[in-house]
Parts: sequence; C-alpha cells; structure tokens
Amino acid sequence: MTVPDPLAGFRLDGRTAILTGASSGLGVRFARVLHAAGANVVLAARRVDRLEALAAELDRSVVVACDVSVETDLERLVVTASRRFGAVDVLVNNAGTGEIVPAEQETFEQLRRVIDTNLVGAYRLTQLVGARMLERRRGSVVNVASILGLVGVGQIPQGGYVASKHGLVGATRELGAQWARRGVRVNAIAPGWFPSEMTGDMTTSDDAGLRWIRGRAPMGRPGEEHELDGALLFLAGDASSYVTGQTIAVDGGWTIV
Repeated sequence: MTVPDPLAGFRLDGRTAILTGASSGLGVRFARVLHAAGANVVLAARRVDRLEALAAELDRSVVVACDVSVETDLERLVVTASRRFGAVDVLVNNAGTGEIVPAEQETFEQLRRVIDTNLVGAYRLTQLVGARMLERRRGSVVNVASILGLVGVGQIPQGGYVASKHGLVGATRELGAQWARRGVRVNAIAPGWFPSEMTGDMTTSDDAGLRWIRGRAPMGRPGEEHELDGALLFLAGDASSYVTGQTIAVDGGWTIV
C-alpha cells in the first residue's frame, strides 16, 4: 500500500495567509516560512517601510498598513487581502505589545494599549476573517499567544500583557469550540523566550537575562527563531485537520515545571 506524502499536510500551496505584526521579530520569520510553504502572504503592520523591504523578498505578497487596535484598519486589511488574492485560508494573529511595569503602577492608558492590541484586535480580526471562512466552511486561525498566557512571570512585571495573553488563549478555546463543526479551526502557539524586539537583549546579549532564562528553562536556553516553524505550519495547514482550540507551548519546557 502506498502511503501519501506525510509532509503534504504542511504545505500551503495556493492558499492565502494574513499575518499581522509582520514588520519585525518573529513576524518576519513567520512571513518567510508561510511563503516558503507556498502561501500568498498579506503582510500587515504599522511600519510600512519594513513591510515593503520584506515584500521585496517575497513575490507572492502584498503590504497593508494596519494598526490592529483600529477597527477600520482591520476592515481594510480583510478587503485588501480578498481583492488581491481571493479567499483567505489562514490568519496568523501575531501583532503584540507589552509594558513592563508593576501592576499597581500600570496606567489605564498602558493597560488599554496592551489589551486592545493583544486581545481585542486579534479577536476582532478573527471575527472578520472567520465570518468569510465560515461561509466557505474552511480556514485556520493561528493565534500567537505566549507562555505568559499559560503561567505568570512575577519577576518581570507585566500584568496587562499576561492578562491579554490569557484572554487570547481563552478566546482560542471558545472560538475553536464554536466553529469546530463549521470547518474553521482556531489554535494558538505559546512561544517561550525567543529573540524579538519585545524581549530585547535579554535573549541575546544581556548576561543577567540569559542566566535567568537558562536557570529556569528545562532546556537551559532561549528558543531559536526556526524552532517555531514546525508549530506554525502544523497549525496553519492540513497536518492539524483534527486539532482545534489547542495552545501549543514551544518553550523549552518552561511550563512543565
């Protein structure tokens, strides 16, 4: 008996993916990986100059200026993606921000900025894209949460960020459950400590930060950007066709101890 190609489920040939937060860090890597897997990629972020530089590498891409905390920007993003490539098959909610500040000192404005970007914007965009996916009875949403959507951190105080990521994990479960019989899957990745603008030098050159991570992660190191590729393609493509509402921690074991 011939076994079908076991890697075919990780391919995205001919499909279209919207990616928010595509202008830096993990978002740049995600864009390249989605494109390499065959997808058309809609690059969304506020920093258009960075998006255009990235798009120059990716022949099947389009740039859309988008602040995910602004509803009209989200609506324009969805319309632009549909007009350029047709139906949207994959949504990756990667845009995020954070504030390192003790909870008792976090201002209302700081809290709103974090919640609106990390949770409200992602939820609203999922509603907009999800409605179209439900009409086709096909689609995959991948939320980029965090290990801080599964546990607290305490020593690096960012209560609003932790709350927003816990909310995103909860939304992943609920929307996954609501849409499971209608052909649309909703899952999340919870990265541990990876190099990005948000983690800054802590994961690369800050000796104290690296020692803190190495002392607490069972694998004894931060993640490397390529170590999220498999989880992203697994959840975006057909390899995960019987998976919904799940959050996959890619964290070197951080959340198991």
